[in-house]
Amino acid sequence: MNKHLFSRLGAAVLALCLLLTGCGEPQEPVDSPTPSPTATPTPVAAEFALACYPDAGFHPITGTNRTNLSLGGLIYEGLFALDQTFTPVETLCSAYTTSADGLTWTFTLRPGVTFSDGTPLSAGQVVSSLELARGSTLYGARFGGIASIAAGEGSVTITLSQPNSSLPALLDIPIVLETGGTPLGTGPYVLSGSGEGYALTRNPSWWRGEPLPRSTIPLRTIQEADDLIHAFDTREISLVATDLTATGAMGFSGTFNTVDYPTTTMLYVGFNASSGPCANAGVRKALLYALDRETIATSLYSRHAVAAPLPIHPASSLYPAALADTLNHSPQEVADTLTAAGWTQNNGVWVNGRQTLSVELVVSAENQDRLAAADRIVKDLRDAGVQATLTKLNWTDYLSALERKDFDLYLGEVRLTADFDLTALLTPGGALNYGGYNNPDTVQKLNTFRASTGEGRGWGAKELCQQLADDPPFGVICFKNWSLLTQWSGMTNLTPTQQNLFYQFWAWDLGG
Repeated sequence: MNKHLFSRLGAAVLALCLLLTGCGEPQEPVDSPTPSPTATPTPVAAEFALACYPDAGFHPITGTNRTNLSLGGLIYEGLFALDQTFTPVETLCSAYTTSADGLTWTFTLRPGVTFSDGTPLSAGQVVSSLELARGSTLYGARFGGIASIAAGEGSVTITLSQPNSSLPALLDIPIVLETGGTPLGTGPYVLSGSGEGYALTRNPSWWRGEPLPRSTIPLRTIQEADDLIHAFDTREISLVATDLTATGAMGFSGTFNTVDYPTTTMLYVGFNASSGPCANAGVRKALLYALDRETIATSLYSRHAVAAPLPIHPASSLYPAALADTLNHSPQEVADTLTAAGWTQNNGVWVNGRQTLSVELVVSAENQDRLAAADRIVKDLRDAGVQATLTKLNWTDYLSALERKDFDLYLGEVRLTADFDLTALLTPGGALNYGGYNNPDTVQKLNTFRASTGEGRGWGAKELCQQLADDPPFGVICFKNWSLLTQWSGMTNLTPTQQNLFYQFWAWDLGG
């Protein structure tokens, strides 16, 4: 837990910016309109309390308010939960089996689980929750490979259109009992009260039965983003979660504690693999070594990111660390790889016959951190002898340039699903394959990785990543962190995750 002093950055909307939404999950909902600056308050002691936006509703699947959705981690549970390494942990599922072809999965429901009103958990409720999620903005992208979902006797069967051994990583979707209003859950707390008097109270039917840090958690009513800032600054609420590198990140003042947690939001440089100098795989491979990822993650993103040259988060057990170490920033490797690809250096500039190695990097201009990263990338390319220029575009023109393939390189950001599915980035016609990358061997290795089970899963990840290093469609820079900001220095054992801010809340020590 690190303590930071942040000055008010000004007005902004709290939101996760998904620059390219074709892959992974759709854009996270925002909390409210742009806030106005407020004076820095004097902190006072307060009870542990959280924020809520009552007017936005509390449905954990169809809801659109991120603050309210985060409360869902205290009220609802899924078949699985993901820990901080993106590993699925059985929750409402007690066991599962797969068919020999990897297409049919049967999940056995945990016996003795009830919703907060005492209604037993049933397979029908699981199916209805998953089908609702299939059509939702928040979870719909996870269902691209799911052909059908069926209820059995104490079990749920999911049939896939293509094998995916990481299916459980997609099934941390809240399971709910619809009531006509706020649905009920099976988690440790129940939403109670109304109007200005909302609170979370212990669920007497919670199947796990662990002691909780608080039997009741008051919820403070919030209407706008500046209310949220004020409530946190004055310690009316005890914690908030935010992306400190987002476009228009909210400005919190005063001294507070920060706990970063990993996300699947990947910052990367895409290559135009169909025309220009980057149509050559040797050039693309050389440019991988020009990316100074550590400087971008550590300095430009203020350590709110984790440097990575491969499209699997370093926290994951699937991450091939030894291979990653061979792809570190190295001007010498740039030179060696370009030489092997037929280029020579003349007066510090790389040429191949009459062709000079000159590239244009395009970036959307709305986000200052990405602009700083783009400036750094261009500097690194120039230092390596590549003639590089930076073109800053508004979002509409940026997207148009990508769709026209009017770039050599582009700087992009995408939130991958927790199974690290790269289909949209790698396959011909994929929603994020702006560079026209087309390599059947890469697609085959992707499919092998997704189908592999057991120890073969790690082997499949390594083989895919090796292929992406040899014939890269893009160059990964880092995975972003989100931050949990707390006002109580006595809080310990906090384990927030991307999908559940209150993961294993029963083990948190709130102090006081």
